[in-house]
Amino acid sequence: MHMNYTKKLVWAGIIIGALLIGAAGVFAFSLGKYEKIKANNGTVSIPVSRLSGDKVRFYRFDDGGKSIAFFVVKAPDGSYRTAFDACDVCYRDKKGYEQQGNQMLCKNCNKKFAIDRIGPNSGGGCNPSFLPHQVSGGAITIKAADLKAGARFF
Repeated sequence: MHMNYTKKLVWAGIIIGALLIGAAGVFAFSLGKYEKIKANNGTVSIPVSRLSGDKVRFYRFDDGGKSIAFFVVKAPDGSYRTAFDACDVCYRDKKGYEQQGNQMLCKNCNKKFAIDRIGPNSGGGCNPSFLPHQVSGGAITIKAADLKAGARFF
């Protein structure tokens, strides 16, 4: 009887260990897509030269222990689009988006959104939640206050 109990404990330990290792791997992988960025004089600045082609770049802005995630991507029309890595509907699941060609895919509900339609008029639903920005002097600037306004998503 004692041997059977010991085997069960060993197997339970192996299973729990495997689950913990798997969870740690997923957590580490999900954090890896974000580049940490800081505000200077109330704004975040991203040089346009760091954005290669039309590939999305993900960033993380830390505000008092809260990590606020967002992305920047060049649209097919040549403009730059910025949005939180969250939406009004699925943000509670904290899965965010991934790029698939000229679209952003919600990793929670699998809906796709055209990059060139991300903007101030694309709010609501699973659309990437718009993040205001300016482009000037070869840089995209975002007000820290606008980033902080999106803290509710994270």
